[in-house]
Amino acid sequence: MTQTISARAVLLDMDGTLVDSTSVVERLWLAWAAPHEIDPATVLRVVHGRQGHQSMAIMLPERDHEINIRENAVMLANESKDVDGVVAIEGADVLLSALLPYPHAIVTSADLTLMNARMGQAGLAVPSLTVTAENVSASKPDPEGFLLGAKLLGIDPADCVVFEDSGAGIQAAHAAGIRVIGVGSHAISHEPTFHVDDLTQVAVVPIDGGFELTVR
Repeated sequence: MTQTISARAVLLDMDGTLVDSTSVVERLWLAWAAPHEIDPATVLRVVHGRQGHQSMAIMLPERDHEINIRENAVMLANESKDVDGVVAIEGADVLLSALLPYPHAIVTSADLTLMNARMGQAGLAVPSLTVTAENVSASKPDPEGFLLGAKLLGIDPADCVVFEDSGAGIQAAHAAGIRVIGVGSHAISHEPTFHVDDLTQVAVVPIDGGFELTVR
């Protein structure tokens, strides 16, 4: 069954949505967690979709957050250097190309350096507008990033569509009042508005005055 979604702008998460960085994310975070004796299952449940310092705060709630800020800076630097295994989600290149004439932006919990490193490794062009960790005061699942993306594009959140894979990201989109297309097998359990296995199931269809998204 094909569903048609009217939209005036698109906001795209990066990790897990445009690029598959699972291997490096899990490798570095499990290494960070080992000295703290944090259960690996807890690590993998917490870290996806969030800024690193927030993930640390969740897993080590009694720790001074200034330590989290410092260690997150180290983590971001390590992630930017380690892009081995980072690849594009199937269909990401076609989707980004099709969106070029229309308002769209990346909204990611990564910082600018990390975003550019992973998009570059995956061979994907970075949109002209991005919202990265440097631009917000609160991480997903807070809606700040998506609301800022919509504001910068000049589009009402209700007229936007978010592409997301993580629970934190889908929660953030819902909190922003934005419809969300969940990408990948893990997304469906977080109740996105729509769901696709990968981005080959999405098409951008030009219409008079704008575009529509079709999801199959």
